Amino acid sequence: MAQEREPLLQNGGGCCCNAAGGGAKGSPATLPSLARTVLKFLMWAVLLTWAAAIFFYPTKPAQAVFKNWVAATELPLFGITGSIFLAFSAPILILAALAYVYVSAFPGDHVHVEKKKLRSLSFRLWTFPVLVDGPFGVVSAVEFIGIVLFIVYVVYAMTYYTVESVSLISKIDLPSLVGSELLLDIIGLRLGLVGLFCMVFLFLPVSRGSVLLRLIDIPFEHATRYHVWLGHLTMALFTLHGLCYVISWSLAGNLLEEMTEWKEIGVANLPGVISLAAGLLMWVTSLHPVRKRFFELFFYTHQLYVVFVVFLALHVGDFVFSISAGAIFLFMLDRFLRFWQSRAKVDIISAACRPCGTVELVFSKPASLRYNALSFIFVQVRELSFLQWHPFSVSSSPIDGRYHMSILIKVLGSWTEKLRGIITDAQEQTRNGSESESGRITACVEGPYGHESPYHLMYENLILVAGGIGISPFLAILSDIIHRIEEGKPCMPKNVLVLWSVKKSKELSLLSAVDAQFISSSVSDRLHLDIQAFVTQESQDSLEEGIVGDDQKTPGIFVKNGTTMSGLVGTGDNFWAAMYFAASTLGFVLAYALAQAYYVRRFHVVAWWHLGLVFTLCMAGGVVLPGGLVVLLWHLSEKRELENDRWDASAQQYAEEEAEQTTNAAGGDHAAASGVSLAAMQTTRYGCRPQFEAEFLAFSERVAGQQGGATADVGVLVCGPPGLQASVARECRSQNLGRRGGRRRAAAVFHFNSHSFDL
Repeated sequence: MAQEREPLLQNGGGCCCNAAGGGAKGSPATLPSLARTVLKFLMWAVLLTWAAAIFFYPTKPAQAVFKNWVAATELPLFGITGSIFLAFSAPILILAALAYVYVSAFPGDHVHVEKKKLRSLSFRLWTFPVLVDGPFGVVSAVEFIGIVLFIVYVVYAMTYYTVESVSLISKIDLPSLVGSELLLDIIGLRLGLVGLFCMVFLFLPVSRGSVLLRLIDIPFEHATRYHVWLGHLTMALFTLHGLCYVISWSLAGNLLEEMTEWKEIGVANLPGVISLAAGLLMWVTSLHPVRKRFFELFFYTHQLYVVFVVFLALHVGDFVFSISAGAIFLFMLDRFLRFWQSRAKVDIISAACRPCGTVELVFSKPASLRYNALSFIFVQVRELSFLQWHPFSVSSSPIDGRYHMSILIKVLGSWTEKLRGIITDAQEQTRNGSESESGRITACVEGPYGHESPYHLMYENLILVAGGIGISPFLAILSDIIHRIEEGKPCMPKNVLVLWSVKKSKELSLLSAVDAQFISSSVSDRLHLDIQAFVTQESQDSLEEGIVGDDQKTPGIFVKNGTTMSGLVGTGDNFWAAMYFAASTLGFVLAYALAQAYYVRRFHVVAWWHLGLVFTLCMAGGVVLPGGLVVLLWHLSEKRELENDRWDASAQQYAEEEAEQTTNAAGGDHAAASGVSLAAMQTTRYGCRPQFEAEFLAFSERVAGQQGGATADVGVLVCGPPGLQASVARECRSQNLGRRGGRRRAAAVFHFNSHSFDL
């Protein structure tokens, strides 16, 4: 039972001692430690070799090595496609295979909370904000290094190719117009090649449940930033690639003929035009001004990625497409698994509207489903849209209850307005004693996703900065910390400061969504909690009586959709996930071998576009057929586990529990006698915003004073609009560089629509 409720944080009481003893000579821990080191070495070796191959590919020595590689690895059945796939795509799949072995063999290694991790250089590089203001938003040191490396690679590769092309053409006596056309063709070809190499990395960040993201502990909502950056770079290269050919064909006077040409041998131009058009539509609608005003347009046009990928394969053929096939294959694996998970209709234990303009949904989940207080889920309501999935931070602690997970949704747009309307209509029908299908909510859930490591438990001193509904994940954090201290579980935070900015005072009632509304004396002795709320658009005189700390939400409705949340994606079972990956990969290789032997060679298929289509279909077949069989067995295994651990609770029982919690939150005599309420720890200020410099400095000096003047690590997590994130990052960086009040460090471990920093 304890293991089910505490999966993401190993028992810290004995881990350090065991680790200390495990290093002794002859200890049983020596072999696992050696295996861990070997696995890490293999992964680093594969990664660095693969990255070096891509970076130095334009050079003549690398080209010579590549020719020798093709000669040594080219097999009669797979041909040059197999050699290119082994060189540029297989390393990604090998890394994924090693990652599955690593997270399965050492499940606690990447989630173990160790204070020394805060001191490590790699962690500090990940969490130090180098750039705060600019087109990239808040950028950490590691992210800045990555941006610089990509820019250097593109500039270096294109400079090398251009100089080489100009030198080659200058040696040939050609008319100036013909030479210009040839130069444009060559540069366009090189731009497309560099774009393909960038596309290798484009699909990796959007694989939400990717084991590679889990291995390096980058949650999907953070990795999405990298997809956006890489998308701009890749589409810029592909657009220049197409533009070079358009100009060249225009100079030659055969633009229309070339654009509509579909060659059998060589590159097929028309599929390339279709692929580029689909990519441009996705790119233009993803620009911030368009996405902000017309999100649905952005969302629906982004589904053209299928057209973009398929017609790209038809455009370049199988052997060129195999350069980026590995990353696309991992995305296909993740997408198929998410499709399977999203088919399940999840039971809604409670759907209620809070008076502050917020909707609360509580979903049924199996006890074995793992998540931490920094997780988030994607939610679909089929009565509103069959395609739209919206991400929401989890507002409940993983130890609030074994069988439910809650989220808070701020009513801001048309989707949330319609959702609130359905719930209020259903509540009205329930009060009138009538039932109608019009009030039904058919919900599906993807996830949970998020950090593998519970970063909020890694610091003794923690600052939580929230703006409006950004308090939602911090409600889960506060509840998690309080419950852990009450139950004697590993928990490092001793001092927690909450800085919460809201526009109207009625939003402050969200604090009552914390499960632990009262803190016992035993907890208050170990945890110093200070909640500073700032109401920016009201003066103290306009405060309505009883609105602060009181949440008179209407009783929730219960919706039976058929099942609990599935664990196929996110923090799913490592064994089944590894089997799914292995079966799909082997199925893809086997399907391609059979297609080559019994279709391509038998019917003498030589058209490049045809071979590209066969290659793509084999990728899809490997995922759907053998991979689908494993997913089916995985799903049946989940159902058997649920049968052995079925939850039998009614909506009335849950409503009674909620009513009791609301009574306690309102300050019942019995609860008040047993501890201190969260409302009593809240200080509300009106007509002002938090002054981060003063607040951070005062908090740092206070915790340093508690430790006798010694320097202390202070973690800062922020959730809110970009302006708030930038302000917090700027202050953390300035305090770090200013060295005021002792050693300071600033960081950026990003959470969904948020960052976390060290101070």
